[in-house]
Amino acid sequence: MEVINTIGRRKTSVARLYMQPGNGNITVNKKSVEKYFPSEILQTIVKQPLSLTEQEGSFDLKIVVSGGGVKGQAEAIRLAVSRALVSTNEEHRSPLKKEGFLTRDPRMVERKKYGRRKARRAFQFSKR
Repeated sequence: MEVINTIGRRKTSVARLYMQPGNGNITVNKKSVEKYFPSEILQTIVKQPLSLTEQEGSFDLKIVVSGGGVKGQAEAIRLAVSRALVSTNEEHRSPLKKEGFLTRDPRMVERKKYGRRKARRAFQFSKR
């Protein structure tokens, strides 16, 4: 089986995933997933699609992720892994879709508007 290439996005994070059959090694930006995401919760987010479809230890994942914060990056990786699993076996689609792992979260930071301090926050009002 060849290398499967997918992409996942969340906020400003972009994750490129290269998945091939192996023994479960996950590397993120040339570091192990435990080193890159020290938080147990973020590691769980990355591994959720694999555990849901019972594919842990059957694929090697090489991930290149950039932009955003650690939570956004972890969720971008989750989307990329889910898409790759669906491309390997179409039967994985329904459980992943039910959990919402195949849905791209469109929420982004609203841009700052002129005449305001932030997107919606007005400058402080002075009566006198």
